[in-house]
Amino acid sequence: MREALGAAPIPAGPVWVAAVGKAAAAMALGAHDALAGRIERTLIISTDALLAPLAARPHWELQPGAHPLPDERSLAAGARLWSWVEEVPPAAQPLFLISGGASSLVEVLKPGTTLAELRELNAQGHAAGIDIATLNARRAALSCIKAGGLAARLAGRPARALLMSDVPRDDPEVIGSGLLGRAGGGPDAVERQVIASITQALAGAADCARELGLTVHVSGGRFAGEAARLAARFTHELLLGQAQLCLWGGESTVRLPPRPGRGGRNQQLALAAARLLAGQPDLLLLAAGTDGIDGVTEDAGALVDGETCARITLAALDPEAALAAADAGTALAASGDLLHTGPTGTNVGDLVLGLKMSVAQARGRARGGAAARVL
Repeated sequence: MREALGAAPIPAGPVWVAAVGKAAAAMALGAHDALAGRIERTLIISTDALLAPLAARPHWELQPGAHPLPDERSLAAGARLWSWVEEVPPAAQPLFLISGGASSLVEVLKPGTTLAELRELNAQGHAAGIDIATLNARRAALSCIKAGGLAARLAGRPARALLMSDVPRDDPEVIGSGLLGRAGGGPDAVERQVIASITQALAGAADCARELGLTVHVSGGRFAGEAARLAARFTHELLLGQAQLCLWGGESTVRLPPRPGRGGRNQQLALAAARLLAGQPDLLLLAAGTDGIDGVTEDAGALVDGETCARITLAALDPEAALAAADAGTALAASGDLLHTGPTGTNVGDLVLGLKMSVAQARGRARGGAAARVL
């Protein structure tokens, strides 16, 4: 945020900020750092957990929404954002800060559409393993505020939107179901800029690995598709590649059974990979959401190794049955492989990291050099 606002400063005058999404709090803090007292009003719409640390800022308006499924809080948040746009005085510059999660957190439904219909669409989309771009398009069809609706409400007044992307091609028309997409058929003077995406996350992970002296391969492109198929691809590339660390970024999908168990797409991918890593003592794979949340669980994902499936079996569970039941979280909890970070305050998609290193190599690095300093 500081870099983006420093590189292209907002014209002089007061600024009103509306931040929506899982990264709303961090983006708003960055805006305040950069604009040094010019911000008159701040509205932040996010989850209760991400809003809690901001309670000590009484002059900020904090509006909770619901995630991953919208509820009445999402409608209240949408109504507040809808009216906020009308309240911005003519002399002020509106600054919108949008990140992933906005699709569920705010909503103004089209006449005749019910919250039950919206929730059913979201539930069916997740169960069927629909990709995020398609699901967001279907959500937008029910909405007054998405797919350019909010931009249209600005009625041509200048505004700026800085966006954090968790979608393919980093398209503002898709981020948050197009919450700040272009106004259809009317005047539009919104300047849009995507300031962060999975590319930065991958680069950060690669830089850290190189500081530790590892050889690194960053996969080109953003991955998508069914979690089990991706697990096979990633373990194959890790096994055959020359790099010690392989990095992939994107978002997988999972087709859920009628009564799914515990877990999310990253846990499903990690468990599917664990089957293929079985008996390989020098291979590990981590799959996690950059937002610290995987599906409806409080875990970010999982870190699996060549003994994961053996540990699951010793706990009297069946890895194959867990995958079929979309119950990877239960199996990975039994093996001790779940990763819990808590909400991270960012959201640029999912990361998968594959490490190829023998125990002897790992111990050697940990005894001296960069690894010891980092650990």
